[in-house]
Amino acid sequence: MDEYSRFVDWDKMDVSAQSQDAKELTCTDFHELKQLARQGYWAKNHSLRAKVYHKLISNIPCRTVTPDANVYRDIVVKIVGKRSSSSLPLPEFVDNSLIPTYCLNAEGVGAVRKIILCISNQFPDISFCPALPSVIALLLHYSKDEAECFEQVCRILACNDPSKRLIDQTFLAFESSCMTFGDLVNKYCQAAHKLMVAVSEDVLEVYSDWQRWLFGELPMAYIARVFDVFLVEGYKVLYRVALALLKFFHKVRAGQPMESDSIQQDIRAFVRDIAKSVSPERLLEKAFAIRLFSRKEIQLLQMANEKALQQKGITVKQKSCLLMFQQNVHLAVHAENFKSEIVSVKEMRDIWSWIPERFALCQPLLLFTTLEHGCSLSRFYSHSEGHEPTLLLIKTTAKEVCGAYLSTDWSERRRGGNKLSFFGTGECFVFRLQPEVERYEWVIIKHPELASTGSETENHAQPASSTLSSSSIPSDPSDRLSPFLAARHFNLPSKTASMFMAGSSECIIVGGGDGQALYLDADLNHGRTSHCNTFNNQPLCSESFQISILEVWGFRD
Repeated sequence: MDEYSRFVDWDKMDVSAQSQDAKELTCTDFHELKQLARQGYWAKNHSLRAKVYHKLISNIPCRTVTPDANVYRDIVVKIVGKRSSSSLPLPEFVDNSLIPTYCLNAEGVGAVRKIILCISNQFPDISFCPALPSVIALLLHYSKDEAECFEQVCRILACNDPSKRLIDQTFLAFESSCMTFGDLVNKYCQAAHKLMVAVSEDVLEVYSDWQRWLFGELPMAYIARVFDVFLVEGYKVLYRVALALLKFFHKVRAGQPMESDSIQQDIRAFVRDIAKSVSPERLLEKAFAIRLFSRKEIQLLQMANEKALQQKGITVKQKSCLLMFQQNVHLAVHAENFKSEIVSVKEMRDIWSWIPERFALCQPLLLFTTLEHGCSLSRFYSHSEGHEPTLLLIKTTAKEVCGAYLSTDWSERRRGGNKLSFFGTGECFVFRLQPEVERYEWVIIKHPELASTGSETENHAQPASSTLSSSSIPSDPSDRLSPFLAARHFNLPSKTASMFMAGSSECIIVGGGDGQALYLDADLNHGRTSHCNTFNNQPLCSESFQISILEVWGFRD
């Protein structure tokens, strides 16, 4: 067929991939290249795709000493010897991953194991890399020989550009990416997330499968299209496509009984058979329609999750660490050690499913309750300050239950002096549990058109520990707002649009979630709500209400 056909079984290959249309790729402009990748410009010509892959991978900045094709030719005989390829043991870092055959012939299937072993020899610092077999298998379709494929994979693994993340190579990086994916699902796939919480005992275990969906279950025609864009745009593309898969799964399976006893198995089966319901073009279209956080902001979220794992001592895949990790997530709100006068254990677990994954590792800690500490705003502050984040729960005399997840320490209120000023981050949200369950995110997250990024010179105050400095804010207004950015960094049309949290000696205000806000008086006996009809939401509770009980919860490691 062509010089890149050595490992391809053409009887398995999509016929469209054999197009012989004469095409060349001459552009070097990133934005033009990005559009061509998304449109599938080189997807229907096997030889062109091979050449584009070679060009893109050759341009990846790498360590000075990166193994190349000659290294492979030197070591492969010593490492493999006369053993049959099918009997070659795989290194532990692939974690018993699926080795997809895609459209490889018998020689290609055997070559995957040989290349994995040689990479293990040359990269002793790799400790966990379950995506590697899939990447090697895919690139073999577009390689002249094993040595060329080995060199291309090595360049991807040896990338030394700190701003360009490609493949996870440690358990810490992998597990934090799973937590980050969980955070993104919580933000952008709320209906699917609600389903996962309802049918799974351990939601994070489900989300830990996200890379397997892509590098294992997704058919060849689909993963190749994803890889086209991944080589141009980087890691963020993987999050986008995984979110799109979850959205389609929920849409197709909504209201249907589970096909197995495990939601994980159901999702895997759906991804394997995705051609029955979704085309590659539609999958990518859905993925890029999600108005995701910017690359830098996702990187910050990933770093925060890595830090949380390190603090828990979870940095390598060991059974004891994993068991502790899973117990922390599933048993964070346990019937034996949790007691609230406002919410049940099940309701608290529902709230826990909404909070960022790095804090879902923690257990709830009661900091303040009006039943014990009285209705004093000064005591509210004294018991809440020094804790970040906190959870506010309110039960009214009409038996309505609402609350807020507040990302920032209440001591930040002092930055405004005697003036009531707003603070907090985009991870804040308000919610209602009774009479109906509803969560309201910060309005700017769902409607970024309401805000424009403020200039550097307008904000001279030193940012809080949980926020970014204004110099770190992306200048591109099309970028999504980071969960770490404080309200003061944006030019907003009104105070109600910018609300996170504010406090003085006279009142506290929390809200801004889809036009919802809570105002509590200094005596902590009375409150009122502000409700914007623009977003067609029901109010949090009665417009004016009396507080029966108020609790503040912290997060204990």
